[in-house]
Amino acid sequence: MPITSETLDAIAGLMRRAAKQEILPRFRALGESDVAEKTEASDLVTIADTGAERVIKAGIAEILPEALFIGEEGVAADPDLLSKLKDADVAVVVDPIDGTFNFAHGISAFGVMAAVVVNGETVAGLIYDPMGDDFMIAEKGGGAWLKRADGSSSRMSVAAPVPLEEMLGTASVAFMPQQNRAVLLGNMAKVRYAASYRAAAVEYRAFASGGSHFFTYFKLMPWDHLPGVLIGQEAGGYIARYDGSRYLPSHLDGGLLGAPDKDSWEELRAKVFTL
Repeated sequence: MPITSETLDAIAGLMRRAAKQEILPRFRALGESDVAEKTEASDLVTIADTGAERVIKAGIAEILPEALFIGEEGVAADPDLLSKLKDADVAVVVDPIDGTFNFAHGISAFGVMAAVVVNGETVAGLIYDPMGDDFMIAEKGGGAWLKRADGSSSRMSVAAPVPLEEMLGTASVAFMPQQNRAVLLGNMAKVRYAASYRAAAVEYRAFASGGSHFFTYFKLMPWDHLPGVLIGQEAGGYIARYDGSRYLPSHLDGGLLGAPDKDSWEELRAKVFTL
């Protein structure tokens, strides 16, 4: 089914409403009982995550009633839900707060993410920055756009390629394969700078806006990456899994590497992110 610009505008408005209603009032105002661990001390969920997902889910039921809704917190409660994504005619995949660890600790590096998947293909991606009140939005084949609260917009573009030793980028180290971690961390000395903001929403923005030359991830949950990958590709970036294959919504592993072009991707893969 076609996803119209009006549909995306409605989803964007819903994401903004959820942030203003459930997220921003709780930023730096969480009580001890408002935060819980999921799988480990760095994997958190807050009352703002669950509240925002509840608002977005209810709104999607009105905007796209035929869509399968997959939210990060919904999958945490019902892991079998994730397996339905590959067979869904239409699905909306949502991360109510990407960067919950930052949010829970009062660090203003987080976002709200959503992707629309049609027959196994990501056709739209949205990343909302509640602190800046702006969106990155991409439709497949339509470019990536930064849309501001004042109604203005500008097309996004990745950085121009540079030599390896001049590259700036982000690398999520938490899920690096343990047996390769020391080598991978040592290899990152070959680039100019590698950081981790603990929020894919922030890191994809840096890449799609030309602020970084690469990103890499090892754990591929769809709510973390579907919006950003499409936005990065529509901004001109070259993104693939570590074996060179195209990243799809059904992929949960295999690593992910993005660069300004294929030559940069291949150099990073061969000299830095070796497995």
